Amino acid sequence: MKSATANRRMTLLVMRDAQHSVKQIHLSKPLMMAVPAAAVLSLSGLVLALQAHSSQVISQLEQKVNIENTRNLQLQSSVNSREQSIERLQNEIIKLSSQAKDMQQKMEHVDELEQQLQQFIDKHTTSMSTDVSENKASSLSWDASEHVGGEYIAVHENEMLDLAQETKDDFQEMQELLKTMESQVPHTLKKAQETQKQIAGNPTLWPTTSKVLTSSFGYRTDPFTGKAAFHAGIDIAGENGGPVFAAGAGQVVTAEESGARGRYIIIEHPGGLQTWYMHLSKIQVNVGDSVDKGEQIGQLGSTGRSTGPHLHFQVVKQNKPVNPLPYIQAANSEYN
Repeated sequence: MKSATANRRMTLLVMRDAQHSVKQIHLSKPLMMAVPAAAVLSLSGLVLALQAHSSQVISQLEQKVNIENTRNLQLQSSVNSREQSIERLQNEIIKLSSQAKDMQQKMEHVDELEQQLQQFIDKHTTSMSTDVSENKASSLSWDASEHVGGEYIAVHENEMLDLAQETKDDFQEMQELLKTMESQVPHTLKKAQETQKQIAGNPTLWPTTSKVLTSSFGYRTDPFTGKAAFHAGIDIAGENGGPVFAAGAGQVVTAEESGARGRYIIIEHPGGLQTWYMHLSKIQVNVGDSVDKGEQIGQLGSTGRSTGPHLHFQVVKQNKPVNPLPYIQAANSEYN
């Protein structure tokens, strides 16, 4: 019986060192087998637990990485969008700057035209005051064609800020120029209209198609009495029924017939001037009519105190007859 029990037991020798005695621990064989098995099971469980924990940690890390990747993509997209917005803004600033320069040039050109209009007024009248702007217009002209090129040079942020400020200054200058033009142009236009009216009203047009002068202005021998008399106009011979034109623009103040003047017309012009047209065969205007320079107002004839078909043309200034030839001859010599 003891032999069978001894076979089921195992002796474990514990040796600490040479100075200590050896201890013997008697364990049963099943217990001896169970300890390593338990140790193995414990290690396996620990390994499985570590593996599960590692898988969980790795999964969490992967989720964090995915989240960070998503954030990075969103940030990159935001950065790209910001860069695109900055690029569009830069392009708009450049375009706006170009438009500002172009608009400023056109406004300066308009201002130059206003100055030329003022010079036109100054040239043709001395009774109007002058107020010429000091602004000068550029002589360059721009062509917005596609025939462009050149080296690519990147634009930095500071340069864009300077360009934006320059464009702002350009618009400020244009606003000031507009204010000046708004105050000057209406006045200049009014003076130009008055000057144009005065120019059109000057009796400078030869009143007939015929250029045959039969009697001049001043003292002469009267054709009916043979005595010395004063001739207040000039006589222009022509065919009966020939056209008679207004020497200048104005308003008809007289259109009637008398014994000496025959059928005659008086036109009032600016500056206290009048033109008289006598011995007409036909009157084609009425009192109160406004006529243009060169408009036909009647037909040449020989009515009244006349020796033959002709036009007695007379210029009256401030109710006093003056020589008509300096008016109509000067104009013809200028344009012929």
